[in-house]
Amino acid sequence: MLPPRQQQRSGGIGIETALSLVSSDQEPPRRESPAESASSQETWPLGDTVAPRTKTMMMVQKTEPDSHEQSVNVMHHVSNADKVSVRDIARERVELVAERMHRLPDEFLDELKNGLKSVLEGNVAQSVDEFMFLQKVVQSRTDLSSTTLVRAHRVQLEILVAINTGIQAFLHPNISLSQPSLIEIFVYKRCRNIACQNQLPADDCYCEICTNRKGFCNLCMCTICNKFDFSVNTCRWIGCDLCSHWTHTDCAIRDGQITTGSSSKNTSGPGEIVFKCRACNRTSELLGWVKDVFQHCAPNWDRESLMKELDFVSRIFRGSEDQRGRKLFWKCEELIDKIKGGLAEATAAKLILMFFQEIELDSAKSFENGGQMAPQDACNRIAEVVQETLRKMEIVAEEKMRMFKKARIALETCDRELEDKAKEVAELKAERQKKKLQIDELERIVRLKQAEADMFQLKANEAKREADRLQRIVLAKMDKSEEEYASNYLKQRLNEAEAEKQYLFEKIKLQENSRVASQSSGGGGGGDPSQVMMYSKIRDLLQGYNLSPKVDHPQSNERNPFRSNP
Repeated sequence: MLPPRQQQRSGGIGIETALSLVSSDQEPPRRESPAESASSQETWPLGDTVAPRTKTMMMVQKTEPDSHEQSVNVMHHVSNADKVSVRDIARERVELVAERMHRLPDEFLDELKNGLKSVLEGNVAQSVDEFMFLQKVVQSRTDLSSTTLVRAHRVQLEILVAINTGIQAFLHPNISLSQPSLIEIFVYKRCRNIACQNQLPADDCYCEICTNRKGFCNLCMCTICNKFDFSVNTCRWIGCDLCSHWTHTDCAIRDGQITTGSSSKNTSGPGEIVFKCRACNRTSELLGWVKDVFQHCAPNWDRESLMKELDFVSRIFRGSEDQRGRKLFWKCEELIDKIKGGLAEATAAKLILMFFQEIELDSAKSFENGGQMAPQDACNRIAEVVQETLRKMEIVAEEKMRMFKKARIALETCDRELEDKAKEVAELKAERQKKKLQIDELERIVRLKQAEADMFQLKANEAKREADRLQRIVLAKMDKSEEEYASNYLKQRLNEAEAEKQYLFEKIKLQENSRVASQSSGGGGGGDPSQVMMYSKIRDLLQGYNLSPKVDHPQSNERNPFRSNP
């Protein structure tokens, strides 16, 4: 038989690491129900596993109202034309949805993933119907190939893989698989178990199961239920010692693959318990396999694990017709009762290991006391021991070769990821150089605009100075024009006064001459004395005016404001 299902059977990742890769709200598979394989909970959790998650989500929503309000605000800021739903991703063309998703903010994409996550968890009404509809739509599309998925947005690809596989771990923010790996998982070229991630078919196996079942991995999946879980070092998994395929013990019991019969060694008669592998249709005995599992793992089991392993063995050998199988069944039932009664698990583990040693001694004694054994039987027994040893050596060699292939595949994967990272770094450098050139161009434009602004400011200052100078000139011209106007006005009035004076003077002189003439001709004092007196006064005034100096330079308009028309 193969050794117990060790950690390397899950892709080289231990059980703690494997569980940490799953979404934090995904619980380990249930072990309480012996009627069904626990790994069948890979896609849909039961009701009692949904309820605690619902409470946890409610607590998270209560403790983080600000982030919820922020996401609601982001949803409101996204236009209806740019919004994308899970159904749009499942139905519409890859490049069209990718183009719209590139314009969406990260908060909206996170809300989209959380919505599908709630559907997979069963927290939304009619979750099963919605998931079945989405999966039917995705799996019925013929355009989803490796060529078209290369153009998909990363979140779009994660959602398509989660719908196709039914595993919500692909939506978890702490899990970041490369885009080529997600594409290979979608097209069934890589194991969907995040803890395994082997290329398919694993170990280049081309048996009927590995060839015909899409996405089947013989390193971590059950040949009956096609599911996987993270249980190691346990009787929960049975490995075929001929083709190295694994099967759940529960599935094997339920499907009738564990039954009474004769194994290839045929050392204990036809009534021993054997396991018939569905992959190769050959049988293997289970007693030696159970003994190896307990010898390797029992000292590390706690009380609960030991009781469950004893229950597995009890159910395996319940119908045994072989004497050793019946003794093992009775011993398991006895130890389960003693553990329930308070027996320490360490003591129980020692007792079961001692029981296996006793069975081995009894087999050796029966072989030593088999004097009546025919020589042919003795030769057959020796040949079987040699063949068993050679087979174990071959298994070890195959395991080493498998580990070497796995390490080589991991190295190639690392090389590819390193190349991808190098390309990303080169793209980032090119983008950085492009941004730097754009920044330099913007700085040059800013400097140019600043120089233009300085030039316009200088011209504005010069224009302002010129305006001030012109204003001063205008004021000076206005003052000078006022002075010239006043001077011209006074000169004109003076000329008018001079003309009027001359006119009056001539008139008076004429009248005086006429009066003198009349006096000389008439011989009397003719004329009115008052009129004579008035003329005399006017003549004196005019003579006095002629004696006064003429004004050539009148005063400024402040003292002689002659602006009105004469």
